[in-house]
Amino acid sequence: MVITMDRFAQGMTFEEYVAQMSENRDKFMANYEKVQISAADRAGICGIGVPLNVLILTEDWCGDALTYVPVLGRLAACAGNWNLRIFKRDENLDLADQYLNFGKFRSVPVVVFFDEQMHELGRFIERPAAVNRERQQVIDAIAREHVEVQPGLRYNDQSDAGKDRLAGPLRELRLSRQAAWEQAAIDEVCAALANVRAAA
Repeated sequence: MVITMDRFAQGMTFEEYVAQMSENRDKFMANYEKVQISAADRAGICGIGVPLNVLILTEDWCGDALTYVPVLGRLAACAGNWNLRIFKRDENLDLADQYLNFGKFRSVPVVVFFDEQMHELGRFIERPAAVNRERQQVIDAIAREHVEVQPGLRYNDQSDAGKDRLAGPLRELRLSRQAAWEQAAIDEVCAALANVRAAA
């Protein structure tokens, strides 16, 4: 299914999304205020030079969304020529099913970059690859001490008992590494848009 401009336009602006949030609005906005964009990253994003349509699928309750959607909001404000539209995943499963993580998970957030004709330019799903590697190191370390956790498996592929064991440590890891992980997201977005910047 191709996402049309009409469908894209049905999404919420960043401000509309924040206004309707029913969970974690204060945390979301606190994260938004704390996001730091370096001069080099600011120049890179602003230097793209062409308008982009940016689609975000998210849910208020998701920890990864609380970390990365504020980053995208900050990048959009910095760029000045991003047309950002936000959709709640559970109300738009047809969109979610076009961007399954690892071909099977309706992960959030999903960020998709399009040109003005809605041709896809790049995407970002759930969290940066560097963050996934860091999380997996923690999962594998816990697996060495707890049989309910399986080494080599992502959190989503663990048993219910394994997920219960991992939830707390992974939440603590996210909170302790938030600034570094936000920068990893900025790096991944800049990399996804590198070809656009070169062609502009």
